Amino acid sequence: MKILRITSAIVVVALSSYGLITGTTGIILPYVLLLMGLMLLVVGGTEFQKRKPTAFTIFLAAGFSLFVGIYTL
Repeated sequence: MKILRITSAIVVVALSSYGLITGTTGIILPYVLLLMGLMLLVVGGTEFQKRKPTAFTIFLAAGFSLFVGIYTL
C-alpha cells in the first residue's frame, strides 16, 4: 500500500506540474482529480486499517474528488 500511495502521489504532482508549466491545466485537470481521488482512497484504506477516525473524512474527500473528476470529463 505504501508503494502505491507514493507512486500515485508522484504521478499527481508530475501531471499537475506539467499542466502548470505548459498551460494546459484545463485539459489535464479531470485526470489529476481522478488520480487524486484514487490516491485518497488508498490513503483512506490505510487509515481505516489503523482504525483512525480521519479515515471517514478522507473517504469523503476521495468521493468528492472522483465525482468532480468524472463530471468534468
